[in-house]
Amino acid sequence: MTSRFSLDGIYTPLITPMHEDGSIDYESLTALIENLIACGVHGVVSGGSTGENYTMDVAERLEVARFTKQCLNERLPLIVGTGAMRTPDSIALARGAREMGAEAILLGTPPYSVPTEQENALNALAIDREADLPIVLYNYPGRMGVNMGEDFLDRVSRSRNIVGIKESSGDINRVHLLARDYPHIQMCCGMDDQALEFFAWGARSWICAGSNFLPEEHVLMYETCVLKNDYVTGRRIMSAMLPLMLVLEQGGKFIQCVKHGVELSGLDSGPMRPPLKSLNKDEKRELEQVVRILKSTIAAIRSEG
Repeated sequence: MTSRFSLDGIYTPLITPMHEDGSIDYESLTALIENLIACGVHGVVSGGSTGENYTMDVAERLEVARFTKQCLNERLPLIVGTGAMRTPDSIALARGAREMGAEAILLGTPPYSVPTEQENALNALAIDREADLPIVLYNYPGRMGVNMGEDFLDRVSRSRNIVGIKESSGDINRVHLLARDYPHIQMCCGMDDQALEFFAWGARSWICAGSNFLPEEHVLMYETCVLKNDYVTGRRIMSAMLPLMLVLEQGGKFIQCVKHGVELSGLDSGPMRPPLKSLNKDEKRELEQVVRILKSTIAAIRSEG
């Protein structure tokens, strides 16, 4: 497949709003998507871990992705997450993505199994054959157990469908490796507190969960660094964002914080599905204070421009 898909800009890995009984709140998902479009994000990801994909079976994940595709109505590109423990499940998700007309898939390492680099590459290429769509790799060894190392990258990059990699290892040396040795694979920021460094090394995209509730601030960071090449202002914006990154990562309550952030923005997100629980009052208060300061600081920076 020859692709014109471009992994540029802010891509939001969508949360999945839920009703109190755990069913999916499609009305609130629609409102979230419409808000993101209005605020200028450049694309969305359905079925990532931010969307609580680990609580859903393949059929439900495809149902959410199809709904998202219809709601977007060609206004933004859709990337469908294919992450799963079982290769047949990932293949089913990849086939579904192709059938619904998704622009690309997000392809991570199967968690828990800890494959070798060769096994991981063969798994990725098997999914690639079924999807025949542009692929954004997803390197997150903290969740998956292994790194997408050079042997893996050398093997999979022979496929013309491999267009990008969301790098979430947290290892800045990986940024250097990707920028220098794999320039044909678009490097995408997947480690929020390193966004400035990713952009400085040539990344043109950021898949960031925080854009669910702070889309304009994330878009501003992208425009400042990537479009304007203004790293003096970019450092100021990133400095304002860092306290949020610390809160999001603390205590392992990342998705809970993102969902509460969506509530703070005036949209409904609903509860978490088990085994996770929503934030307590103290955690909510801390997040609210950080978001309030962040928004006012970045608003002041924006007004200067």
